Amino acid sequence: MRKTLILTGASRGIGKALALELAKAGYHLVLNARSEKPLLEVLEAVRALGVRAEAVAGSAGKAEVAEALVKKAEALGGFYGYIHNAGVLHPGPLVYEIAEPLFLEVLEANLLAGYQLARFAYPLLRPQGEGLAVYVGSGAAESNLPGIGAYAVAKAAEEHLAKQLAAEVPEVSCFVYRPGVVETEMQRQAREAQGSAAPVLHRVFRGYKEEGYLLTPEQAAQALVRLLPRARQFHGKTASWRDA
Repeated sequence: MRKTLILTGASRGIGKALALELAKAGYHLVLNARSEKPLLEVLEAVRALGVRAEAVAGSAGKAEVAEALVKKAEALGGFYGYIHNAGVLHPGPLVYEIAEPLFLEVLEANLLAGYQLARFAYPLLRPQGEGLAVYVGSGAAESNLPGIGAYAVAKAAEEHLAKQLAAEVPEVSCFVYRPGVVETEMQRQAREAQGSAAPVLHRVFRGYKEEGYLLTPEQAAQALVRLLPRARQFHGKTASWRDA
């Protein structure tokens, strides 16, 4: 039986590329993103590759959305786990300046969604004695770059969550995947950021582009798909695109 995976943040960037690469590799998919129209476009492209796929629009940080994702994955058969790729950046302000709703949105997309997925998926995966949980992390979790403080806090907590799950439920292969510096919408947002820390972000993120440092979403996605058969090797650890 083919394996079924949930993929968040599937409407663009790394997530869109991942959806297509996972489908090419033969995985059935349940796709998630907050924006419905681009999500459904990716759904059509995935189905055209010959796999079964469903979609649920909305924030995976909401319990009802995460639960719906897991139920759809279970209904497709062969439910094997999830890849939590969704994220929000909101760059520009210093961390004490960012508006509370924006700070909470960053936490919801990165951290809370990772918890909600585990909350509904692990009770099904653990009795199987196997499964997969991948958290797409970031080097920001270990840095203190002004202007992306909320994101860095959320990513540090999300990566810790992944390692906590790995320690608590060894049956499910759980690891952090850092895709490297990738040309995505977040990169564009950082290059065009407004706020107190904008000059710092412009220097750093425009420098990545000008120096040709950026990977494509396809490169980052292909690397992760190549790592999945070796997921057990990275259980409780952090893998990067270089490991592929």
